[in-house]
Amino acid sequence: MLKEKTDVPHPVLKTRTNPPAKPPRTFDQDDEPKKSPKERKKSVTLMSAELEIMLAPTEKLFTSERDQAVRLRMEGSGPGSETPITIHQLFLEAVESYGDHPALVFKKGGQMITLTWRQYYEQCRAAAKSFLKLGLERFHGVGILGFNSPEWFISDIGCILAGGLAAGIYTTNSAEACHYVASNCEANILVVENQQQLEKILKVKSQLPHLKAIVQYDGELETKAEFLYTWDQFLKLGENFPNKKLNAVIESLRPNECCTLIYTSGTTGNPKGVMLSHDNITWTARTVSRMINPHCCEEVLVSYLPLSHIAAQMMDIWCSMSLVGTAHFAEPDALKGSLVNTLKEARPTGFLGVPRVWEKIQESMKAVGAKGSALRKRVADWAKAIGLQYTYSAMNGENSVPWGFMLANSLVFKRIRGELGLDRCRLCCTGAAPITKETLDYFMSLSIPVKELYGMSESSGPHTVSLHEYRIGSVGKVMPGCKTKLANPDADGNGEICFWGRNVFMGYLNMPDKTTEALDEQGWLHSGDVGKHDEDDFLYITGRIKEIIITAGGENIPPVPIEDGVKHEIPIISNAMLIGDKQKFLSMLLTLKCVVDDQGNPTDTLSPEAVEFCRNLNIRTTKVSEIIAKREPALYKAIQEGINEFNNRATSNAQKVQKWVLLEKDFSVNGGELGPTLKLRRPVVAKMYQDKINKLYSH
Repeated sequence: MLKEKTDVPHPVLKTRTNPPAKPPRTFDQDDEPKKSPKERKKSVTLMSAELEIMLAPTEKLFTSERDQAVRLRMEGSGPGSETPITIHQLFLEAVESYGDHPALVFKKGGQMITLTWRQYYEQCRAAAKSFLKLGLERFHGVGILGFNSPEWFISDIGCILAGGLAAGIYTTNSAEACHYVASNCEANILVVENQQQLEKILKVKSQLPHLKAIVQYDGELETKAEFLYTWDQFLKLGENFPNKKLNAVIESLRPNECCTLIYTSGTTGNPKGVMLSHDNITWTARTVSRMINPHCCEEVLVSYLPLSHIAAQMMDIWCSMSLVGTAHFAEPDALKGSLVNTLKEARPTGFLGVPRVWEKIQESMKAVGAKGSALRKRVADWAKAIGLQYTYSAMNGENSVPWGFMLANSLVFKRIRGELGLDRCRLCCTGAAPITKETLDYFMSLSIPVKELYGMSESSGPHTVSLHEYRIGSVGKVMPGCKTKLANPDADGNGEICFWGRNVFMGYLNMPDKTTEALDEQGWLHSGDVGKHDEDDFLYITGRIKEIIITAGGENIPPVPIEDGVKHEIPIISNAMLIGDKQKFLSMLLTLKCVVDDQGNPTDTLSPEAVEFCRNLNIRTTKVSEIIAKREPALYKAIQEGINEFNNRATSNAQKVQKWVLLEKDFSVNGGELGPTLKLRRPVVAKMYQDKINKLYSH
């Protein structure tokens, strides 16, 4: 019996730097010649003549079961009617035609390393074999916990090729939050970046009955155990695993079955596992790719946004695969300042940033500009005025070039794009959270239009896009092959935004009730967002039904669990309202427990419970107003300690409360802060205390 071998060394991440001269031929344990990627593509095509790969039979549009298929929302003709394919087929298309083109570029030990598409594919097959060797069961999870890396990509795709469910886990998650995801997807294997992430899993391992192995892909293992593997050890596990067996698993994959889980928070309760099918991913990736660029091998991108988020995963892994692009990996401290260095090295052709990324770039550039000479400032102001005029003209289709634009472009704009590493960038986008007009106008003035995308994890990422056509403040037009309707529109045309298309997800794993809340009987996805269309069919987001906060960094924060957690830590608190929508961090409005009069109105007198709390702190006052006026040190300290205690248990850094303010009176129905059922009326409270909110974010 022969071990698997090749004409050239197997492409291992830490050693491979040059592409092989030709596709390697290998032999499996049964001495049967291993097929080249081109031969595999042919065999797959022959095997699945009906639809390339037959769909799993079903009539259901959605499900909450991991092993059930769904009916695809296929159109009879045009966009949306394309033949469904699996991720493996999408991958083979790239390898067959452009196998020697660079796929992944990264640094290892100070050395720049490149994997070609063929090497990338072979690495994913190797990972798939090792997953199967470790006992990965069909439709069970492989959780991936770490910063963007080739190993992250390879683990994700390898899991899918092996018939598992790939599940990204946010690196900022607590051990308890990691446990929830791993338990929910019944993870057989967890792939972690380093010792820090490993320690989180080891804390909860005893509570994960399905877990069989943990793989650490960066650094040596500080802890030794039979279930722990380094990345090199992991890849070697599957070397003798028969190709026949892996091929059989790959050939059993169906486009309308689940392959990926994206965990997203609802307004209350635990995160929901968004089930995405092969077709959700491949159809969306190919549709977006055709809109970006109909030609392959021209796109370069930088991977830095969290891959557990659908926006990064769709662009970095799947659209890159469809476009046969080249992905460069940023350093782990990318968002702390090193991103620009990677951008200068890679010189991407497209760049996606959440609003906070664009804001940080804006802040940095303004800080540099403030240090310039008076003459330099005058030149910059002159150039930006011309740039804003020109870019708005181009947006409106007028293409009127103002006098002096060519000079401004030569003196200012080209230099700025070069310093940012965006000199080759044809498309700059933002998504995942609302962005301010101020930031958009700033980049418009530099002749760098930043275009908005809109969608959800439940729509496989994008649903409306701004690419060739765009409007400031709009999230663009619906993608080809998809549909948007506005449910229950008001007199101004504002209604709940609903999605239809092959990008719409399968359902929430193990959550049938939540699934039917999101998807109606006709299969329309209800976003919870409110919007309207203009006369040119551009969509504008005008509100949100869901009680959810989206920070400037794109994090989706459910406020109720945080508010309840803070009130639990600080018994003197009556009401707490989390704020931070579009902001860099979370803050909170707090009220103290007080006596309520016969009409249900809050008085200035502390409740007996609050008085007792204060006495334990040696505070003798019984009036809310006196506490506020004195900023009673002992009480303010106790509140801060309670906030700190909550923050120590927060699911992630993004869900920590950074600032807070005590209000002069409690909330009530009569005061308008609470509804008839005592539900917090957030927009009303925000408007009432806008001045205090502004102060929290003013410095």
